[in-house]
Amino acid sequence: MFEGKCLIVEGRSDKLQIEPILSEDVTILCTNGTIGVHQLEELLDPYEGCELYTFFDADASGDKLRALMDRHYPEAEHLRTMPTYKEVETTPRKVLATILLRAHFSIHNEYIL
Repeated sequence: MFEGKCLIVEGRSDKLQIEPILSEDVTILCTNGTIGVHQLEELLDPYEGCELYTFFDADASGDKLRALMDRHYPEAEHLRTMPTYKEVETTPRKVLATILLRAHFSIHNEYIL
């Protein structure tokens, strides 16, 4: 069983955009698109003791994933990119860092605005 923070994103590009910003150990899991309840439970079962965060795109697919998480993992905190950028992977890292910092993630100083 894992402990600490677990950040759930939609895809590998999102993970690669966020990873360099973080200055703490955070498990980043990818849903690889919209998934069902069974796949979500399989993905998250090993991380039962973790603080769950989601960071999904500002689109219909992201909305579906947030709704699924709300139903099955209501304790998860949802982080959102600005609608201007729509996708996590296209959001500038300094903007992502600000969002992560507000959620009490530790980030590298060079990303602080």
